[in-house]
Amino acid sequence: MTSAPSSSTDILTEQSNFILTITLNRPERLNAISGDMLNDLAATLKAANHDPDVRVVIITGAGKGFCSGLDLKDTQKRIQAGEGIGLTRNSKQLFSLDTSPITALWEMDKPVIAAINGAAAGFGMDMALLADIRIMSDTAKLAATMVKRNVVPESGGTWLLPRLIGWGKAAEIFYRGLNLSAQECADLNLANTVVSGDKLMETALSWAAEIAANGPLAVQTTKRMMRLGMDQTFEGTVDHLLMHFTALTQTEDFKEALTAFNEKRAPEFKGR
Repeated sequence: MTSAPSSSTDILTEQSNFILTITLNRPERLNAISGDMLNDLAATLKAANHDPDVRVVIITGAGKGFCSGLDLKDTQKRIQAGEGIGLTRNSKQLFSLDTSPITALWEMDKPVIAAINGAAAGFGMDMALLADIRIMSDTAKLAATMVKRNVVPESGGTWLLPRLIGWGKAAEIFYRGLNLSAQECADLNLANTVVSGDKLMETALSWAAEIAANGPLAVQTTKRMMRLGMDQTFEGTVDHLLMHFTALTQTEDFKEALTAFNEKRAPEFKGR
């Protein structure tokens, strides 16, 4: 068992059976994200994306909240000190998103499951939207409260939500600053499933195990093609897919899949 890097106890990691579980661990603040946590989370995600022993990532929160957004107290201190909010600044550029967990999440080829145990607000909502799969506790919610703080969904929400549910509904949610219950999220297809709180991690781990048992190169390529396909033509996507398909048929895992099929057993993929 190994762990991705984290320099504090605000982000906990547990890795087993090709599944990395990342737990935001500030339950007393409903897992509000501090500046230090932004850097730690980004480093953890980047390490997971390059770790061959990680095939699926689960993100969840400790206690009653998933993530209540950026820590406003920490943000105020950083602004007063002239620092950026999770951004790298220097004399030659305004900012860089290289150390942002949002960029790390978007660029990840490993599948990400958000096990949403409580409120996901602001930054927390954007982070949940960036996950490939959202499993919600029946007491969880997505809170689009940014306009009530006179800010915007700074971490990609205005790009993500209209693509997930359409412009009109996204506009209603953002402009009105709505809180969406788990059931409302399910009705909008923002939640893949809703379960009781005591079944949340059990369900997330079960789904992750199913994914991890599949060919990791194929799963990761599928995710990459879905991501890139959002900005490609159909013809361009199919052409790109055929190149990857050909490459995958040359792997050891493809040979193992054929052998396992003929032997009527489950394949044992190695990721090569």
